[in-house]
Amino acid sequence: MSETPKQIVQALLKNTTNEETLRELCAPDVTYVSLNYSNPDLQKVMPWCGTGRGVQAMVDTFRRVSEFWIIDAFNLQFIFGEEENVAVFGDFTYTSRKLGKQIRSPFAILCRLESGKITYMQFMEDTFCTAASFRSGGIWRFQSDPKGGEVEV
Repeated sequence: MSETPKQIVQALLKNTTNEETLRELCAPDVTYVSLNYSNPDLQKVMPWCGTGRGVQAMVDTFRRVSEFWIIDAFNLQFIFGEEENVAVFGDFTYTSRKLGKQIRSPFAILCRLESGKITYMQFMEDTFCTAASFRSGGIWRFQSDPKGGEVEV
């Protein structure tokens, strides 16, 4: 009996550090979008961010995430599927290995499958929160409110 797209995505999320499983569940030319399509400044903090192609890009991303953070919890709350499209929502708690800062973020994942293989995966999270787990000092200044002044974080 073949697995449904939802079951395939769930199997991947339970085995993100198992390279053999990733190669089994993903198309060789899978596209993996981590947090954004391309952001060189964010890549300085989290080098895996952006668009990667091929299973090795996914393997490298999940390996790096495990190197940079201790994964304290990764909770799937909802998973929806319509034909070959799967959406996953949940939250995770990570602790940065370098600074020991713990954060909790919601996440959303979109996957597309063809012939039982994941061909596209997009992972979104609260990037402001996760990047802040590596913040070692200094002041961030922002001007977002057209009617307000500068804020510091």
